Amino acid sequence: MLLFGPRISPQDQRPAKHAPVLINGRRVKAVDVHAHIYVPEVAEMFQGTPLEHPAAGGGAIDRDKYLSSERIRKMDEMGVDVQALSVNTFWYSLDRDKATRLIDLQNRRVAEMIQAANPERFVGFASVALQFPELAAQQLEEGMKRFGFRGAAIGPTCGAEELSSPKFDPFWAKAEELQALIFVHPQDSAKATGITARVGGNGDLDNVIGNPLETTIFLSHMIFEGTLDRFPNLKICAAHAGGYLPSYPGRMDWGCYVTPERCQKPIKKKPSEYLKQIYFDSLVFTPEGLRHLAAEVGASQIGLGTDYPFPWSEAPVDLVMQTPELSDADREAILGGTMCKLLKIPS
Repeated sequence: MLLFGPRISPQDQRPAKHAPVLINGRRVKAVDVHAHIYVPEVAEMFQGTPLEHPAAGGGAIDRDKYLSSERIRKMDEMGVDVQALSVNTFWYSLDRDKATRLIDLQNRRVAEMIQAANPERFVGFASVALQFPELAAQQLEEGMKRFGFRGAAIGPTCGAEELSSPKFDPFWAKAEELQALIFVHPQDSAKATGITARVGGNGDLDNVIGNPLETTIFLSHMIFEGTLDRFPNLKICAAHAGGYLPSYPGRMDWGCYVTPERCQKPIKKKPSEYLKQIYFDSLVFTPEGLRHLAAEVGASQIGLGTDYPFPWSEAPVDLVMQTPELSDADREAILGGTMCKLLKIPS
């Protein structure tokens, strides 16, 4: 079976195993904002280098990391109608020439793979070389206007630099101008959070603890350094439900009250209020976790997330439907209503 190539015909797709998602008798489109894809030519480009592992998706190359009829079958089983595809960042250490060639190849191939598979089932996020913010802004614009991408996928840091630095304002300004959705996903969490020595040993702690922590730190800087004030219409979606920030937002509000000497940069709103300005995926695993997330940030700020093809979520639609205290409008927003608007997908 080809990993990509000719459009997948209806007869190649097995019947859906998940019942159509209905709310008040009306069909609801389920949109997964957190789904990954990798480009085989890029993996080959970095074969034998230190970047080989992340270029191949962090492990063995298998067809689920590309696009195939098997991938669509699994989407049907989960009840997912559309996946928004992103490549996990690994290229921020490259020089300008290598980064340009990589991004050009990767964005072109992702667009081709979507078109060859089924553009009604997949949309894409552009990759950008964020270590060169002006170039990243150009790549975002080209990705959206030439390839039809709906935004960009980025990591929460760029080397040792926080993305709240004014250095990155050209990229944020372009994203705001284009009304692009910027999907933020951890990349090298143990290194980025400075806890490399603490997350070894048993339990996959660099992932289980480190990934949510990396996103938490990113969002906190974006709030407290005033980036979200400078770009109030910026649309950011944070992977893994935004890490730990939505679970403990009250501490942000009290921090500057308790230690005002450490809060010399004024921001325009109470820190926790910025959570209403950010979007989050639903990857919290339990109905109680999703209920709490919706209570803190609002159901309108949440989109379905699976982390596909990594098996972190096998019943994302059922989680939303089984979560207590969500209204029908809340469920519709989380399942796809919000992401259809942000990603310009017909509902």
